[in-house]
Amino acid sequence: MRGYGEDMGKASPRRKRATVHDVAMAAGVSRGTVSRVVNGERYVSDEARKAIEKAIVEVGYVPNTAARSLVMQRTQAVAFIVHEPDRLFVEDPNIGEILLGANAALSDADYQMVSLVVDSEKDTARVARYLQGGFADGAVIVSARQDDPITRVVERLDLPTAFVGHPPGVTAAWVGIDNHGSARAISERLLATGRSRIAMIAAALDRDSGVDRLAGFREALGDRFDPALVEPISHYSYTEGAAAMRALLERAPDVDGVFAASDAVAAGALETLRELGRRVPEDVGLVGFDDSAWARRCQPALSTVHQPAGGLGRAAAESVLAQIRGELPELGGILLESPVVWRESA
Repeated sequence: MRGYGEDMGKASPRRKRATVHDVAMAAGVSRGTVSRVVNGERYVSDEARKAIEKAIVEVGYVPNTAARSLVMQRTQAVAFIVHEPDRLFVEDPNIGEILLGANAALSDADYQMVSLVVDSEKDTARVARYLQGGFADGAVIVSARQDDPITRVVERLDLPTAFVGHPPGVTAAWVGIDNHGSARAISERLLATGRSRIAMIAAALDRDSGVDRLAGFREALGDRFDPALVEPISHYSYTEGAAAMRALLERAPDVDGVFAASDAVAAGALETLRELGRRVPEDVGLVGFDDSAWARRCQPALSTVHQPAGGLGRAAAESVLAQIRGELPELGGILLESPVVWRESA
């Protein structure tokens, strides 16, 4: 009788991986016919296809996707690149919704999504090397800035790409919303409630969405616009929104209306207003932008602009897949609707 230690010292035999030859033997067809079925090609009879599908289950065959990628010169992967600090994945639900929308479209097409976060120059160099190495067939890029190095990389590689948003100077495919028009619409609605000293917490002024929202706010206020009532912050962040609201009230305590550039920013501003004894909407009317989970969880619920984040991600991924198939991107980009959603906060 062998001892316990002797049994432990012997490795269990590794199961041999099933091959196309095994499937062909079990199904009674040629290996070429099996390959055509596995690769999704036509010109295989229904009878043979059913026999092959049954044999694949019986022998436990799993296609070698690495070898298939070498033959097809495709990875079946699309990069999802986000230019934001890691913490915003928790603070900003829009990023998660965009990611899920993109992943749904890629999953439907049997593509894998690879998430890449760019938060530093080191990250930029790493992601650039990854793309140059041919590890992705295309890219969805979120929150790109003007003259962004990753943008230059995808342009140089001629990589099928779609941006969420429309950075200046970018000629690649993009999907977005009318940030300017939507910001103007909700600012006009806030103005119509009778507010006379309306401020803005303006986030992300290094990219198109932030610049356009500030421009829409300024246009809505017209002669009432006061640059001293604009508080710029770096990111669409709850923490920065809270600090910005405090800074605004310190220099302009008579503020009675606030347009926050995102719901996360507005939620932070709401917390500061509450701490300082300001009632919303009685003392200060507050509106946000995105119609994210922040807007619905706040008390009172936020008036905001509905941004179809999941739809943006899906549309961007579908654009990349179309380009991979050899189709030309839609000229002028794709704009999705972004209506005002009016709630209790104003």
